[in-house]
Amino acid sequence: MKVVVFSAKPYDRVFLTEAARATGHELVFVEATLTADSAVLADAAQAVCVFVNDHGDAAVLEKLAGMGVRLVALRCAGFNNIDLQAARRLGLTVARVPAYSPHAVAEHTLALILALNRNIHRAFNRVREGNFALDGLLGFDLHGKTAGIVGTGQIGAITAGILQGFGCTVIAHDVHENPDCVARGIAYVSREELFARSDVISLHCPLTPQTHHMIDADAIRRMKRGVMIVNTSRGAVIDTRAVLAGLKAGIIGRLALDVYEEEGDLFFEDLSNNIIGDDVFARLLTFPNVLITGHQAFFTKEALGNIAETTLANIDAFARTGEPMHRVSVEKIAD
Repeated sequence: MKVVVFSAKPYDRVFLTEAARATGHELVFVEATLTADSAVLADAAQAVCVFVNDHGDAAVLEKLAGMGVRLVALRCAGFNNIDLQAARRLGLTVARVPAYSPHAVAEHTLALILALNRNIHRAFNRVREGNFALDGLLGFDLHGKTAGIVGTGQIGAITAGILQGFGCTVIAHDVHENPDCVARGIAYVSREELFARSDVISLHCPLTPQTHHMIDADAIRRMKRGVMIVNTSRGAVIDTRAVLAGLKAGIIGRLALDVYEEEGDLFFEDLSNNIIGDDVFARLLTFPNVLITGHQAFFTKEALGNIAETTLANIDAFARTGEPMHRVSVEKIAD
């Protein structure tokens, strides 16, 4: 099959090319993000491979289907950027990578928690400038604190286990309880109780209509004063404007983000010579108690290798049988 890989970065070329070596599929790498305008680049392809910030709305999918594309292969776990109803109507199959390295994201989550709590990012810059003062770098012991995990799939469960290792009391919220978490003594509570009790809140849930802007003004009002919020899931789980107000009011004491709800125009690109036009994001950057990374939690060699192998397995299975290894459909999501 001919597969056009959108939003292709140098590391995508390396890992996907290696994974495709034994399959015989033709990969065409393009740097452009998939949009209604760039969809024409998939002409004569039977499949497209897309990432988190590629567009998969009805207009884009209609163009792809009209050119003969039959498979949309996501090289990520999330699928909120794909209109599954439109895909079904157009006869397009959608596949994803349900798991690649949950340890990668969980470990990055802890890196954010530790760096933000102990102000490692600020201390690094101070020391480089010859400033060894400790004022403003005060942290707190994680040991004995209550950590709330929202979403206890593989990533959330691993994060919970690591936090237990630090001596935290871990509570969780999910629509489905994870038996492994229950066996480790993690109590499942309502979302409202989790917000009220937690010193640290770590978000690991998918973006759905039910979780969109889950962290809003009402949720923030329920939280402990000085709470730390960490988001390595999807940006729109957080209402950024409400979080800004929470930071200014002092309710949110620390905020760590690896995702941002309007990241499509920012992340994965070098904008160091540009003026960032997103005023909300620019405002976030002014807070000394905010730490942001550019959607890099997944970015380990193990994860990239697994992503590439699963993506090619989806493509190969679809080419042989008409069914990918990990199909995403409206019906399955409803289940």
